[in-house]
Amino acid sequence: MISSLHRELADLKINLLKMASMVEEALQDAMQALDKRDGVMASTVIEKDDQINEMENFIDQQCLKLLALKQPMAIDLRFITMAMKINLGLERIGDQAVNIAERTLLLIEHPVIMRPMGVRKLARISQQMLRDSMDAFVRRDARLAESVCERDDEADYVYLRLVCDILEHMTEDLTFVEQGVHFTVIAHNLERVADHATNIGEDVVYMVEGRVIKHKPLLKDLDSKKA
Repeated sequence: MISSLHRELADLKINLLKMASMVEEALQDAMQALDKRDGVMASTVIEKDDQINEMENFIDQQCLKLLALKQPMAIDLRFITMAMKINLGLERIGDQAVNIAERTLLLIEHPVIMRPMGVRKLARISQQMLRDSMDAFVRRDARLAESVCERDDEADYVYLRLVCDILEHMTEDLTFVEQGVHFTVIAHNLERVADHATNIGEDVVYMVEGRVIKHKPLLKDLDSKKA
């Protein structure tokens, strides 16, 4: 028979996936609102953020209750503690979607001067990293989770190129400065999505294998200095 703990862990997993679905939808809608200059859609993303926050609080309470009443051990304990971290990361991605929607509302107040091409590329990378990190969580796939972490360098590179491109256009065309600032913030929001997806990937590796890969390059540097 399935223990009550495992039933509640399964329920926790379902709620985390619901949270992830809400966040992915918010991010997708925010980018679609930006592409289509759709103020109604952008406003809806902002309004729905309360639902994401409520879900975060519910999952947090669920995790705390399990820790206090079930006293889980080993892999079950890792699952619950990582679920709390993943939950927080998802909520913050939801905040990034809201930030993008808010900048979209400001951008559509004026005619388009130019649209930095790298925004869509960075959005695709970040969204795929988020999807893969949660897929790794569902499948308990440490290898896929690590591949998400490895893609963070690509996201950082695209982000830096995008910001440089925006700054270049701002210096060449002063009328683009205000819009350039908004696009720079949007680029930063997308880069943060990639960072949070990377954190989720790291959490999945620890949850599945008990192996810490966070700050891996830093740990290697410290080991080489000791040697």
